[in-house]
Amino acid sequence: MNAPRASRGGGAEPFDPARLDLADPYPVYRHYRETDPVHAVRPSRAEGRTGPTTWYLFGHAEVARVLTDRGFGRASPSTGGAVPIPEGYVTLRRIVENWLVFLDPPRHTRLRAHVAPPLAAPAVRALRPRVRDIAEELVRPLARRTEVELVEGFAAPFPLLVVAGLLGVEAGRWPWFRTEALALQQAGGTRGDRSPAALARADRAAAELDAYFREELAARCTEDRGDLLSALAAAAVEDPPLETTALTSTCVHLLTAGHETTTGLIGKAVLALLARPEVAEELRADPALLPKAVDEFLRHDPPVQMITRWAHEDAALAGRSVRRGDRVQLVLGSALRDPARFPDPERLDIHRDSGRHVAFGLGIHYCVGAALARAEAEIGLGMLLDRLPALRPGARPRVEVEYAPDWVFHGPSRLALSG
Repeated sequence: MNAPRASRGGGAEPFDPARLDLADPYPVYRHYRETDPVHAVRPSRAEGRTGPTTWYLFGHAEVARVLTDRGFGRASPSTGGAVPIPEGYVTLRRIVENWLVFLDPPRHTRLRAHVAPPLAAPAVRALRPRVRDIAEELVRPLARRTEVELVEGFAAPFPLLVVAGLLGVEAGRWPWFRTEALALQQAGGTRGDRSPAALARADRAAAELDAYFREELAARCTEDRGDLLSALAAAAVEDPPLETTALTSTCVHLLTAGHETTTGLIGKAVLALLARPEVAEELRADPALLPKAVDEFLRHDPPVQMITRWAHEDAALAGRSVRRGDRVQLVLGSALRDPARFPDPERLDIHRDSGRHVAFGLGIHYCVGAALARAEAEIGLGMLLDRLPALRPGARPRVEVEYAPDWVFHGPSRLALSG
């Protein structure tokens, strides 16, 4: 999508994520942020002009306001649903609609109370040695090659193996987990394939994952193995309103979103380092900078570019009137480059002190796995800086990159490095 043209009415043409440059959407974000930061896209003629207005929010202040305002929620007040899965795909709809990220209180509050402790900072600190072992095992073969495909060789299996270990499931099944997760995301994200064939494949993946986790949870009812699945099985006994579907859906959600965001973060951070060898050298010389660097990678090119909320009541945003039932699309990638919040926002500055920003969300839906994702990125990038030939001083690798057409899970689907 090039610089938007003026419409016949005099304003900018309607924002359309499908027309964005997957590798660099930021010039278009900047245009709307500067000219129409709370941008309305009205229902189309095909929708009979009767559907909800979709509002795209490009500024940090407005995005932060919606994330923390209980007047906006995950479910549409008119339909009660948060995910546009057709009713014919029963298992897919049931699983995705029970993901923690799509729930509103009180169900969200009850479920999050059981999921959050094993993913909190103290628990993650105890996991770091195991995370480091996984990273080292994956990097070892890459360090001996001059040609690598980093997504399949490291960025995807690394967080999947970590989450599998946390849940207590078979790490050796990670290729199967990833295949099923991608099938779910193909139909449920913004990847654009909403065909009956893709939805049917996603429905089968949902059914297979649901059956797998039902069996694993049942085993934990008679044997506490000290993993997250055991904690969830115990939670169902302590808190009977927690249904098995909510628990299996949570496991599927942790396995999918819990690895795909970190995959995108690592892939895009490596691209940033390849383009800035001086930053790579600084991090290699002083690994203590990695935590702040990871925060800056998250800000500068976040792995989640857009998320959705629904207006549960009328509201005013930057002088615009948002009505109950309207859809509000929060453009995190734009908000995180808002100069009103971040000085010189286009520049990647690993010494920047950004404070708490919106890369992981805010409010009750702040990413429950944020601490784990940060630890994975710090450890994984540190290992790659130390071992990956393409990131060594003086290296000039040939880079081939492809992006999946998705703004929820945004990042390279393929990152080939050679030479």
